[in-house]
Amino acid sequence: VQLQASGGGLVQAGGSLKLSCTNSRRTSRNNGMGWFRQAPGKEREFVATIMWNGGSTSYGDSVKGRFTISRDNAKDTVYLQMNSLKPEDTAVYYCAQALRGFGSSKASEYRYWGQGTQVTVSS
Repeated sequence: VQLQASGGGLVQAGGSLKLSCTNSRRTSRNNGMGWFRQAPGKEREFVATIMWNGGSTSYGDSVKGRFTISRDNAKDTVYLQMNSLKPEDTAVYYCAQALRGFGSSKASEYRYWGQGTQVTVSS
């Protein structure tokens, strides 16, 4: 498994970004996928997860109503649409492949991790 996250950048507060995570080896179609983030000096935080078939999603409290996770298994890609961004959303965002067909908020239930993409939201 090789997960590659992209789409990060610098955006003003209130703006939007869309992150992508592609598995170049096409081995994530039967697994749940998730997004986590880590800000400097803080612990890794759960952002969102999606079931293997896209049938179920779950979000961290801090992003509910603003972020949307989706996936396109034909492209082996998972997305994170981030709207109404706030300075506190600034972090490195990581995608991860779950051990099973569904993910969770626990990082320990993810097997493979991407390299991370930086998101910076200016006030």
